[in-house]
Amino acid sequence: MEIAHVRVLRLALGTALSMWVSQAAGWGMSFIAPIMTMFILALPLPAPRLKGGVLFVAALTLSMYAGMLLLPPLLHYPLVGLLLLILALFWSFYFTASGGSPVIGTFVTLGIALSTAVGSVSIDAALMAIGGLSTNALIGVSFVWIAHLLVPDSLAQSDAGPAPSRPEKAPEPDLVKARWSAYRSLLIVFPVTLWFMLSSASASYIPVMIKVASMGQQATNEGAKQAGKSLLLSTIIGGIGAIIGWNILKVVPTLSMYALIVGLGALIIGPRIFQGKAMHPQAATWSYGYLTMIVILAPAVMDTAGSSAANLAFVSRLLMFAFATLYGIAAIYIVDAFRPGKSVTAEEPRPDEC
Repeated sequence: MEIAHVRVLRLALGTALSMWVSQAAGWGMSFIAPIMTMFILALPLPAPRLKGGVLFVAALTLSMYAGMLLLPPLLHYPLVGLLLLILALFWSFYFTASGGSPVIGTFVTLGIALSTAVGSVSIDAALMAIGGLSTNALIGVSFVWIAHLLVPDSLAQSDAGPAPSRPEKAPEPDLVKARWSAYRSLLIVFPVTLWFMLSSASASYIPVMIKVASMGQQATNEGAKQAGKSLLLSTIIGGIGAIIGWNILKVVPTLSMYALIVGLGALIIGPRIFQGKAMHPQAATWSYGYLTMIVILAPAVMDTAGSSAANLAFVSRLLMFAFATLYGIAAIYIVDAFRPGKSVTAEEPRPDEC
């Protein structure tokens, strides 16, 4: 096999195993674990060392506790609290746009947005969310190691060349463009986060917050046209995959079929994520599409299977994702329209940002 084929197989096997085990165990917020596994395996990286795995989990956990520290000013000094929240979210996007790890950037964005949105309604719910997300992040990273153990890079043909230990270092980013990109991503995520903070049911919208946080990171370092197209296509890809998977599960509602659907999704989408020794030119769109599929499908499966309530929840969540995507696309074009001295060109995503 070529190294790209090995990575596709690893993505499918690791994500499906993570989904099967997490759903069989049924711990709190178990759908998060396969999302974490998928997010890391969708990058052309070797198995993370212990330090790297701890760093991924720590980025999510510490950012959630950092978000909790924003709750006192948000509740008692709203203007100050909102300004601090804006700065924290802006930094998470600027970190990625200026060349930082997209995995860590997304985890930090998710942690800050989720803890402030849920914590502003209920501290107890926020603490439960922190515990659930941290546990599932640790389990998700564990399945990344298991996937690398079962499908190592050594399976690749020797004449195809070994997989690079790390992606080639990209050119230094333009910090001016990075700041503008971070500002644009902030305008996508902050209004939605604020809306969740004002909602009494924000704890039930965690899957939507995951999608919105990923949308903000997806829009970094891309031109307006490319970012808008990527957001739209990734949501369409994920939505179609989730609808097909949901209807199959209504006919064969078993855990094994569920894991097979998730694995099959990776086998279909994977060749459009990995190409050669690095990434496909449209890798960002397809990897976020696979993420969207899991984020839509997994919480729906955890609802009462086959009931009218589960069907309604699935459709409702699907519509929320569609509206969030349309808002994100509108925000991208509106913000870029007011960019001073702009010259909007579609930029191809760098391999380490996909």
